[in-house]
Amino acid sequence: MTRIGGAEMVDWNLAVATATRFVRPGPEISREEARAVVAELRRHAKASEEHVRSYTRMIPEGHEPEDTPVLVVDRAGWIRANVAGFRALLGPLLDKMRDRRGNGPGGAVLGAVGGKVTGVELGMLLSFLSSRILGQYETFAPAGRELPASANGGGRLLLVAPNIVHVERELDVDPHDFRLWVALHEETHRTQFTGVPWLRDHLRGEIQTFLDETDVDPMTVLERLREAAQTFAGGSRPEGETGEGGGRSLVEIVQTPAQREVLGRLTAVMSLLEGHADFVMDGVGPEVVGSVTEIREKFQERRARGASRLDLALRKLLGLDAKLRQYRDGEKFVRAVVQEVGMDGFNRVWTSPNTLPTKAEIAAPGDWVARVHRKADS
Repeated sequence: MTRIGGAEMVDWNLAVATATRFVRPGPEISREEARAVVAELRRHAKASEEHVRSYTRMIPEGHEPEDTPVLVVDRAGWIRANVAGFRALLGPLLDKMRDRRGNGPGGAVLGAVGGKVTGVELGMLLSFLSSRILGQYETFAPAGRELPASANGGGRLLLVAPNIVHVERELDVDPHDFRLWVALHEETHRTQFTGVPWLRDHLRGEIQTFLDETDVDPMTVLERLREAAQTFAGGSRPEGETGEGGGRSLVEIVQTPAQREVLGRLTAVMSLLEGHADFVMDGVGPEVVGSVTEIREKFQERRARGASRLDLALRKLLGLDAKLRQYRDGEKFVRAVVQEVGMDGFNRVWTSPNTLPTKAEIAAPGDWVARVHRKADS
């Protein structure tokens, strides 16, 4: 634990307790049906490996990538896994905040109070998200007794069974097809990281650079929060700031100029990864998922409308609407590149960090093709 005078900067145990206390109950399901769902998801995850590898051609024939576990979890299990991941990833930033706060007057008291407050806030956020995530490849996943991960310090695939059952019922689609469809998407993420060994370290480096640039001066943060409050209340945006829907997300509020540059690169990579997963899911789907067209149409409608006005507001505030754009823009990029240079030509994107698309290239796939292919082939 990161501590100030014996007090934790983030009370991780309180975060877990808060999230599990306020998490919504899952759909009503018998014990026998629950066991059947878990078993089927595990089978689909295993079957998806071959489907995704054959379609993407990312893993050379005869090469066996790093093994990563597949965990079928409930909402509380997803919460525990993500708290463990946050704790590992945010360690350097919390150390920085500890040093800054510990040198000031009342540092120990602020640490004790702040750790509890932050633990509750994180718990409430995870409670909100835990009922919305269908699956997740945890790139930075510390191994634990209840939550195994790959041997070298990261990697596990989570499938959140109650959420999958909830959505398949809400959409009124074939449950067996829907479960396989979800597994194909998440297995693509696992293949991305196991088939591209440098990708995890590259992402970790970018995230750490972002965190290293975090301005932890309380007055600076308060000033940005005040500016954001004015924006949400209908005030004018700072010069040069534009975006969909008017206000800025909480992620944007605390950004420095250096962080915006890093975030631009991270946005491009995440758009690529999410769009590639959607592209592969739709490409494999017609061969193995009989009702894929119906599932895709209904799921896209669900993504677009949100569950309620409150849900839409929270998505904007937390920056989750940006994730929805990543699916859409990234999928268009992948589709356009594959159409122009084929799957093997697209796979040059995985050669090195230099061949990853920029944020501008995600919106202009031809520019990426010109940079990576025509220069390399000339």
